[in-house]
Amino acid sequence: MKITVMIDQNRLKKPELLAPAGDYEKLKFAIAYGADAVYMGGPAFGLRAYAGNFTMEQMGEAIRYTHDAGHKLYVTVNIFAHEQDFEDLAEYLKQLESLGVDGAIVSDPGIIALAQETAPRLPLHLSTQMNSTNSYSMNFWLKQGIERVVLARELTIEEIQAVGEKVPGELEMFIHGAMCMSYSGRCLLSNYLTGRDANRGECTQPCRWGYGLVEEKRPGQVFPVEEDERGTYIFNSHDLCLLPYLPMLKPLGIESYKIEGRMKSIHYVSSTVKVYREAIDTLWEQGEEEFEAKLPGWLEEMDKVSHRDYSPGFLFGKPGAESHNIESSNYIRDYEFVAFGLASDNREHPQIPTSVKDEFSQGYWVEQRYHFKKGEMIEVFSPKEEPWSFEVRGIYTVEGEEVDVARHAKEILKLELPRPLPPFAILRRAKKDKK
Repeated sequence: MKITVMIDQNRLKKPELLAPAGDYEKLKFAIAYGADAVYMGGPAFGLRAYAGNFTMEQMGEAIRYTHDAGHKLYVTVNIFAHEQDFEDLAEYLKQLESLGVDGAIVSDPGIIALAQETAPRLPLHLSTQMNSTNSYSMNFWLKQGIERVVLARELTIEEIQAVGEKVPGELEMFIHGAMCMSYSGRCLLSNYLTGRDANRGECTQPCRWGYGLVEEKRPGQVFPVEEDERGTYIFNSHDLCLLPYLPMLKPLGIESYKIEGRMKSIHYVSSTVKVYREAIDTLWEQGEEEFEAKLPGWLEEMDKVSHRDYSPGFLFGKPGAESHNIESSNYIRDYEFVAFGLASDNREHPQIPTSVKDEFSQGYWVEQRYHFKKGEMIEVFSPKEEPWSFEVRGIYTVEGEEVDVARHAKEILKLELPRPLPPFAILRRAKKDKK
């Protein structure tokens, strides 16, 4: 599809790559794989209550770690607050300000007003939950002291260009991740079915469940829910992937490209961040021809993480049937994340006996996440190297016992390897039916 975009040369600087940090571990991997900034949730007031999130002490450590690496950290405070939420909110906002958070992601006007009153030096970013779809509303919020607006995901590329020309503040947009079935994430389904309010951080993602149709007088007879030219299937939307369309987005001058996924795995965070880091750097530094040459390899990598079929979302207009999964609510998982390498900064891991801590910088130790065994082929994925594979030959516990199968989640193991693992290496295995 050919889209004509007017180019503002003053807004062509390389965008920030913003990655999800569901917990401290994922934060470190996001930064190692190339994120310019991360966003996370604190102990309350965010829309991912069931992500790992951070205590205030952990948040302080995370901010020091992120700033020492020369990057930024944003914290979600984007619930739609009820009256009782304000009892502790003022003190929380003051703490975020004192910790040096680079921005609070907010959506409730009451929270915005309270933040400006109690934590005036805390930068405020307007969440996608406020469904900012036009320049008038965006400019309104900029006048209220908002520094950055996260665009609604329902905007087309022409609309993004139009608001960009009229909005003087920073703009942020989602470029990858799960698409919510409700407008800008404002969903009541979780609350209705489970009593957990998605708009207060407790979403159970019922739009990802499998559904069928039951006629009330025929209990037990489940009919599949399908779609034809007359109707739209409302659940099981495809995942957003704007990787192939970055050359179209480049002239828009968006300040920040955001990846969704604070509840996703280390493998997901690492892989998506590395691909988009390489893609952005290539496009901005080497040009579109080199970008197109490398695109097939990046798309192949994106297929190795757990995902639904990809689509461009609303970028070219209202999505149709091609952007929904009609046959299944399942994810595509062609590769299994089995372990990650323990770099030197993992020496204080609680499972590590003092007798072996000095060995960790050698690059042969891993933390297991899914079972694997001798004789299997494992692929190593890391921040700076091209992927490489090895056959599992020796697996050893911290006590030195050799085992045939790594079967205990989060167990610390030493592997026989043809070469040391680089820091933050991901170990993954192709599923048997994909080999």
